[in-house]
Amino acid sequence: MKILFATSEAYPLVKTGGLGDVSRALPQALKQHGEDVRILLPGYPSVLSQLSEIKEVCVLSPTHSFQESGRLVEALFPGSDLPLYVVESPGLYDRPGTPYLTPEGHDWPDNALRFGYLSHVAALICSGHLPMPWKPDIVHCNDWQTALVPVFLAHRGLARFPSVLTIHNLAFQGNFSPDWVQKLGFPTSSFHMEDLEFYGHFSFLKAGLVHATRVTTVSPTYAREICSSDLGYGLQGLLSHREKDLMGILNGIGPEWNPSVDPLLQAHFSVSDLRGKTRCKNALRKQLQLPVTPNVPVLGLVSRLTHQKGIDLLVDILDELMNEPLQLVILGSGDASMEQTLREAQPLFPEKLSVTLGFDEALSHRIIAGSDLFLMPSRFEPCGLAQMYAMAYGTPPVVHKTGGLADTVEGFDFNGPAKNQSTGFVFEDLTPQAFMNAIRSGLSQFQNKNAWQTLRKNGMKKDFSWTPAGAIYTALYKEIALPS
Repeated sequence: MKILFATSEAYPLVKTGGLGDVSRALPQALKQHGEDVRILLPGYPSVLSQLSEIKEVCVLSPTHSFQESGRLVEALFPGSDLPLYVVESPGLYDRPGTPYLTPEGHDWPDNALRFGYLSHVAALICSGHLPMPWKPDIVHCNDWQTALVPVFLAHRGLARFPSVLTIHNLAFQGNFSPDWVQKLGFPTSSFHMEDLEFYGHFSFLKAGLVHATRVTTVSPTYAREICSSDLGYGLQGLLSHREKDLMGILNGIGPEWNPSVDPLLQAHFSVSDLRGKTRCKNALRKQLQLPVTPNVPVLGLVSRLTHQKGIDLLVDILDELMNEPLQLVILGSGDASMEQTLREAQPLFPEKLSVTLGFDEALSHRIIAGSDLFLMPSRFEPCGLAQMYAMAYGTPPVVHKTGGLADTVEGFDFNGPAKNQSTGFVFEDLTPQAFMNAIRSGLSQFQNKNAWQTLRKNGMKKDFSWTPAGAIYTALYKEIALPS
């Protein structure tokens, strides 16, 4: 089956979050299941600069709705034999900053046009209106940035074209001024609650949810959560209405997250030989200028420093945490006030706290490998990948029971630590004290060597590969495909 995988980012070409990781790994898994899958990306500078042997597929001429011109080019996704299509339009994508934000951190004012155009080109590929030999059977869209693909198809008389829309985070909806309805070529009559309109805005995601053949999200628990008022962000009614077409499919992690071969680690280890983990722990301490103290656990956190990620809970218990016999290593960036609080705290606890603001891929691997506990107190987490990385690296996570965290972490069972399948520590009440209590549970079990080894190995034995998700998506595509 021929699948067009339309997305706004894919690691290592461009990444701002989990979507980038998924957009690299899921197409590879689909290809292993025998699907003819091709990725479609915008032509950001970071994308084009990393490609070799770029070939022009066709020129993208201006249309009545889109005056922008450009071309569709093709290359192989780096490190693979996976075909990649890139929408090359310098006026839209050749900019500094992130794919979505200016260097000053503001939304690009024409984001509706930039990602509307990406969806427009994807729809042209699906409809066969571009002079290219390959035409997909299914289009798989991701988040608001490509959610208009099934909308364009429906408004161009191709409503039956099979489409899957994956919600990676419902909080980001692509809501714009109603002016963009006509600017993107839709009739003004489509601006109503059963089509493009969402509380007075033109919502890319809401419109996609109306028109997509099927809707998926990235964990079974999150699929249920977004049908409620707490995490539905105003779309719970629509999602509940489409419940029979909504499915939660748990993400996986890529094969590069393997502590036995990870080139970013100072030592390797496996479930059958954990000696290298201690070397990783001590190398991490030395790198971050923390004392190498025997029998003292290291707690790691790699995250965006935001309210969603529960970092305020960590800030609230920081002084209490620093009174415990432990070291805390933090890597991340985000909310300015949270960054400032952590920056100011570090010199107060020079032998116990390390704070690195920003993002460092190698350091993130080393923190996950070198920590004894991994902290992830997210308020909501559609899937989460870091908790799976942590378990794969023998680092039990401490998580809030929500979304993909609830689906992947088995809370510690104090009645049978050597026999059960516990992989981490789970707290339900979203309070600083509940978080602190879960951490204390982890610190307590750290002193029990036999139980701790069992806990680590339980996590490392879990199958978090993309193989199960790839099989489920392949079955879903077959279910919605049009008869040949």
